[in-house]
Amino acid sequence: MKTNTDLFEKAPVPKAVATMAVPTMISMLVVVIYNMADTFFIGQTKDPMQVAAVSLATPVFMIFMALGHLFGIGGSSAISRALGERRKDRAWHISSFCCYGLLGLGITVAVCSVLGMNQLLHLIGASENTIGFARQYLTIIAVGAPTIMFSTAFANILRGEGASRESMIGNLLGTVVNIILDPVMILVLGWGVSGAALATIIGNIAACLFYISYYVRGKSILSIHLKDFKMGDGIAAAVASIGIPASLNNILMSFANIILNQALVGYGDTPVAAMGVALKSNMLVVLLQIGLCTGIQPLIGYNYGAKNKKRLMQVFKFTGVVSVMMGVLLTLFMIIARKTMIQVFIDDAEVVAYGIRMVVALQLSAPFIGSLFLCINTIQGMGKALPSLILTVCRQGLIFIPLIFLLNSMFGLDGVIYAQPTADYLSILVGIVICAHLFRSMEHRENENSLT
Repeated sequence: MKTNTDLFEKAPVPKAVATMAVPTMISMLVVVIYNMADTFFIGQTKDPMQVAAVSLATPVFMIFMALGHLFGIGGSSAISRALGERRKDRAWHISSFCCYGLLGLGITVAVCSVLGMNQLLHLIGASENTIGFARQYLTIIAVGAPTIMFSTAFANILRGEGASRESMIGNLLGTVVNIILDPVMILVLGWGVSGAALATIIGNIAACLFYISYYVRGKSILSIHLKDFKMGDGIAAAVASIGIPASLNNILMSFANIILNQALVGYGDTPVAAMGVALKSNMLVVLLQIGLCTGIQPLIGYNYGAKNKKRLMQVFKFTGVVSVMMGVLLTLFMIIARKTMIQVFIDDAEVVAYGIRMVVALQLSAPFIGSLFLCINTIQGMGKALPSLILTVCRQGLIFIPLIFLLNSMFGLDGVIYAQPTADYLSILVGIVICAHLFRSMEHRENENSLT
């Protein structure tokens, strides 16, 4: 497979964005379905405690995905910049490093999670009613952590070389397998949360096998051969400098969800189940926006590496307009369909009532949340480690977590519910300020170069 330089350099911006972003958005839609499947079929057991247990365990699953993003997003950013600089050999070393680095990390994480399961269950706030179900689910998820991390990472790495279609196919394959197995294992065999976890891991295994076969069949310009493994020459640093902030964002999201659940537990297990369902419903809005903005990251990285600021800005501005338009439409859909979206997962009257309130609250920031993800992916694509770290820490660390405690003490349950949209708007402002500063710095450097 040849690098699509025409797409990166010459194609009309709308076409380039669509070519890269649409498959990624479809992949994210697949992720939405993937994540909804377990909750939906667990909801068919009519047991709110099993739904609550899966909701409590979800942040741990997200941490495993976050660790995959360390190598996936970090690797994708480094690979796209290397290709923009015409350094294909460096791109080979980066992809091989990501492959074996994340396998080693995955095995380590799996062992530590299984051995520390009691502490993990205490951390996520499992109650007497949910701890048994949470243990069943998390034990299987922990054992399968390497497959979760690998499939997450290589879905991003393939996009780094422009193979968005193949990344989408891998995601789709994993999701289809999961959805087929969920009703069989959860309902027919009666394995409940254990069946949901097994279906998830088998789906990730299927995605992993597809990505490995893509490289083995010689379809990629990248490499996963051990002979190409290299950590020196700034390779590990290039991946880590962007991968750590990216994974930190997802880890902080997970810890924030844990703290959110602990705050909600104070009001009973029902609000926990309702928020879990509301967040699953809101994934449609959030992940489609993430898909759009993640899709354009290789375009940003390539053109930054090629020092083509004009095209970089064209991609940024066009994507910004599309994200707002899409955000408005998705928000309207969620407001109209809020009750139906909750009832899809569970028909418990109390959970539905809480869930409707929570969905509406989450939509307050939905029209503009894409602007935040655009800023994040632009900064990551440019390889700006410190600004990326600042923005990610601000959103889910310095802003959202303190707001949970502050608003909970001031307004009770309503404060907890409205903490996320408040944090989103504050983070959007921070992201815009950081991007504006980076763009001014680029222009300043260009002016200096033109004078010398």
